[in-house]
Amino acid sequence: MRLLVIEDNRDLVANLFAYFESRGHVLDAAPDGITGLHLALTQPYDAVVLDWMLPRMDGPQVLRKLREEGHSDIPVVMLTARDELPDKLAGFRAGADDYLTKPFDLPELEVRLEALLTRVEGRARRRVLEVEDLRLDLDTLEATRAGQAIHLFPAGRKLLEALMRASPAVVTREQLERTLWGDEPPDGDMLRSHVYELRREVDGPFPVKLIQTVPRTGYRLARVATPAGP
Repeated sequence: MRLLVIEDNRDLVANLFAYFESRGHVLDAAPDGITGLHLALTQPYDAVVLDWMLPRMDGPQVLRKLREEGHSDIPVVMLTARDELPDKLAGFRAGADDYLTKPFDLPELEVRLEALLTRVEGRARRRVLEVEDLRLDLDTLEATRAGQAIHLFPAGRKLLEALMRASPAVVTREQLERTLWGDEPPDGDMLRSHVYELRREVDGPFPVKLIQTVPRTGYRLARVATPAGP
């Protein structure tokens, strides 16, 4: 599970990271609403854990913009010390999928997130990703382009899934490194080698290139037309 935590309480964020990463999940954090909204709209997450009281933009505002302007249906669990019914109703009306009052037990949050993702997968979550003529089946792990099978090693498959989920947005090098190695990337530029191999399989035999390098930032998956010859 890939989670975005939008929370300004550093101790709580540290506890969330320690617990969820020990359980094999991958987390990112944003200390304010504006940063969190930007990440939620541009990066591939499975769910968002959102605090109510945040600097720069509060949780309900983030939710409304995420749903109404960003047209995102990503599952969101709102965390807050507000436990009155009117506050809970306001959170749900802003677009929350679930509501958990502080203090809470970390296993309960994990179970709530897993239940949300199970329901989403059951009714709407795409199990096949498609960008242009590129297709990745998340159940069979088979990848094809223009109907032609593409052979991918596990690292390449993880990179491709991250790029396809975010397409056409940019995925930073840090995000991709975390996808492959968590918080302990190897020495050297191993990511470049994996992207090279992925590009050779996905783009090599085809005139239209999809994997783009964004200098000093990362990579994106989107159509790039090859200039016509003379």
